[in-house]
Amino acid sequence: MRARTTETTVLIADDSAVMRTLINHIIQRLGYRSMVAEDGIECIKKLEEHKIDVLLLDINMPGKSGIEVLSYIREQEMSVPVIMITALDDISQAVQCIKMGAYEYLTKPVEKDRLEITVKNALSELSLRKKVQRLEKELVQKDIFRKILGESPALKTCIDQAMHVMETDVNVLINGESGTGKELFAQAIHHGSKRSKGPFVTINCAAITNELADSLLFGHVKGSFTGANNDHTGFFEQADGGTIFLDEIGDMSLEIQAKVLRVLQERIVRKVGEKKERPVDFRLISATHKDFTDEIENGSFRADLYYRLEEYPLYIPPLRERREDIALLARHFLESFCTANNIEPLSFSESVLEELTAYDWPGNIRELQNVVRRSAINRRGSDITSLPGQLHHAAPLQKTTAQNDAPQPPSEHRTHEQPTKASEHAPEDPAAETSLRDAELHAITRAYTSCGGNQTRTAKVLGISRSSLYRKLKKYGIEKNITLSVKHES
Repeated sequence: MRARTTETTVLIADDSAVMRTLINHIIQRLGYRSMVAEDGIECIKKLEEHKIDVLLLDINMPGKSGIEVLSYIREQEMSVPVIMITALDDISQAVQCIKMGAYEYLTKPVEKDRLEITVKNALSELSLRKKVQRLEKELVQKDIFRKILGESPALKTCIDQAMHVMETDVNVLINGESGTGKELFAQAIHHGSKRSKGPFVTINCAAITNELADSLLFGHVKGSFTGANNDHTGFFEQADGGTIFLDEIGDMSLEIQAKVLRVLQERIVRKVGEKKERPVDFRLISATHKDFTDEIENGSFRADLYYRLEEYPLYIPPLRERREDIALLARHFLESFCTANNIEPLSFSESVLEELTAYDWPGNIRELQNVVRRSAINRRGSDITSLPGQLHHAAPLQKTTAQNDAPQPPSEHRTHEQPTKASEHAPEDPAAETSLRDAELHAITRAYTSCGGNQTRTAKVLGISRSSLYRKLKKYGIEKNITLSVKHES
């Protein structure tokens, strides 16, 4: 008997016990894992509950026929290859099944060699189809995210998460520091979604006042108030069939938050001066640089709105968490600036690239782009050997990835807005790095325990943001191991 290939599962659906036993014996001798179903209803249930690689499907079965099962597979867009099993007098039905998407059909009695070849060919085609789908997905990803440059693991993780959520219609809350490219990710998610042919409407929430909110968000009719000389379609109605992007939603007033919450709940809008309500169909993506936990606790942001917004959270890493991308981005910005301004091709010296990479970039990509432009303008010759002014907090680039990724020790004199020197958190001595990690782990564990597991209070004690604390808790597994840590400490 051949070695069993448990990764490949063949489902045999036939109302004849003799036929099931015969085919099951052949499938198992081929090394595949087999499952059986006595009728169409049981077949559908097993398709829903298990990963099936090939389905051998009898046409005439009680409950649901093979044709009904095949229709269900097509409606659910399942990728399983289906091989129909039919009597000689059912050939016309078998041909109908092929037109419906079945891979092949076999006639009873089933020949062993014919079955083996057909199953192997079906699996080969399935493997090829998956490979094509994977390549197509990679091409789509490159096209959709072509404006987002970088090869760092942190950025790739973020793009992969965006790829998954774009296939759905859930609300996305993008969190990240200013200048990290939150709007670019929002646009990419829209362009890769089923709403890509619809509008993409951007709203700067910080610029909306309470007085103008109703008119801007929901629209107004002519003559509804002084100065309303024409009808106006509000932002939510403009986004009908597409995506609405609420940028910096953390800056939205409580009064406007209540209005937005109602639209999200009811999916209807009413223009100012109009009695009729209009249904709207949109996908919501919002972005903020704020920690909503603090905003909710101090009463400046509604918790019920937050939970509507954060159906799927997406964190965009700052440049200091993706240092591998800084040189690539700098060269790209330099090339683009030279092309746009008819400047001869320029390049950075290695020392400048090291200085750029060592800097923490509190303004992130936007700040980097501005520095590159000023460097090009102030250059002497074709090589950029110095940067404009001085990049504060910059330090010589450390030599190893492990050193670059070393955590920053908590300090009562530092806040999360203040960039730190690379030398402060990347010691050259491996033993010192280990000691530093232990010190940070110990400090966070003590603070987290003393604050009774309250993350907001713990973050304030440590002098870091709550989002940074959350990532460190997850990194060290502190929430899972807090009991052990406390026992060890005592």
